[in-house]
Amino acid sequence: MSRPCKRRRVCAMPGCARYGPLALGEAGGNVTMTVDEYEAIRLIDLEGLTQEECAARMRVARATVQGIYACARRKLAQSLVEQKELRIEGGDYELCPGGGCCGRRCGGKKKGAGEDEDRGNL
Repeated sequence: MSRPCKRRRVCAMPGCARYGPLALGEAGGNVTMTVDEYEAIRLIDLEGLTQEECAARMRVARATVQGIYACARRKLAQSLVEQKELRIEGGDYELCPGGGCCGRRCGGKKKGAGEDEDRGNL
């Protein structure tokens, strides 16, 4: 009997779920990326986290993140090279409640003791 799939922690849903060629009539089909694959790309490539740090945020094993990330990169490349529409939907994930794994807001850094929220707005 196989082990049940563990839900991946995702900090936020993507702002846009469809990307592709401007002339959609010329698109050669579509590629579907799951929300957890999107999150791995966001954490590793955009935020610069290591796979270990990404795994901790998503609450899965590093080997799981490695597989998710490799699949996501392959889908991104396929969408770009073959001019296919990229859709982000589905997957086995749970949304972060907001104050848990990521700090004061999902995707943000934890605020240290005594730090003022308006400090950067001087």
